[in-house]
Amino acid sequence: MKQDAFTLAAPAKLNLFLHITGRRDDGYHDLQTVFQLLNVGDELTFMRRTDGDIRVTWGGPQVLDNIPLTQNLVYRAARLLQDRFPKARSQGADITLRKNLPSGGGLGGGSSDAATTLLGLNHLWGTLAGVEELAELGRCLGADVPVFVRGHSAWAEGVGERLQALELPKSWYLVIHPGCSVSTAEIFSHAELTRDTPAITIAAFFAGPTRNDCEKLVRRRYEAVDKALIFLRKFGEARMTGTGASVFAAFANEAAARDVQAQVPAHWTSFVAQGVNRSSAWEQLDTIRGS
Repeated sequence: MKQDAFTLAAPAKLNLFLHITGRRDDGYHDLQTVFQLLNVGDELTFMRRTDGDIRVTWGGPQVLDNIPLTQNLVYRAARLLQDRFPKARSQGADITLRKNLPSGGGLGGGSSDAATTLLGLNHLWGTLAGVEELAELGRCLGADVPVFVRGHSAWAEGVGERLQALELPKSWYLVIHPGCSVSTAEIFSHAELTRDTPAITIAAFFAGPTRNDCEKLVRRRYEAVDKALIFLRKFGEARMTGTGASVFAAFANEAAARDVQAQVPAHWTSFVAQGVNRSSAWEQLDTIRGS
């Protein structure tokens, strides 16, 4: 059943590893990674309009400053869906984004916001697009958007578009953002980036060891990331997610993660989250559709 207003989550992700296996002629990189979805993230509220207009407002702990509306991924996702489906052009929406995840943190915040926008407006406007069609639209907005559209933790290859759903242990994670923003474009274009890691299998991932090929370069260029990893590795195996700046470590339970969080320096942002296999946005959509 369609509703005129509802709220959906836009979950964060961690890259449990990131291997760069080559560079394409078009400048993009072939990679292998595992996307672990988390039970925390941003939130988006959708309200139907009848004049075809798209209005986006945002707030929250991580307010987006000085970003023109037309460059905001939520707005771009809404316009993309509206342009694809003529029946949506007369409806429009008021969208409120509560931004909890830091930009440039490697947590997938912008991509997840875009994916949740596609899912939410697809329901609000009754456009009836399938998951694969929405995922393909999402690829126009960013390589990580399809995994959030499909809504399941996954193994990824290619530029991140070839996805295979995985059932991962529901570990607890402490995530630290050390207060800097890392440019993905800068890291992937850098001459010193490792680009020749041999491809592995899913079985090899579960057996280990793996690494993040961007981590060594980012640590040299961003002292704050280096310091955060040094701190977190006092308590166990820690790794950077994506191209940074966030770093994380897995713990056996929530209490253990929170014990370490209590020792995180006050000038860093941190949170504790549990890994999930199915996106909370999809869980919420199921509830809305059944209500």
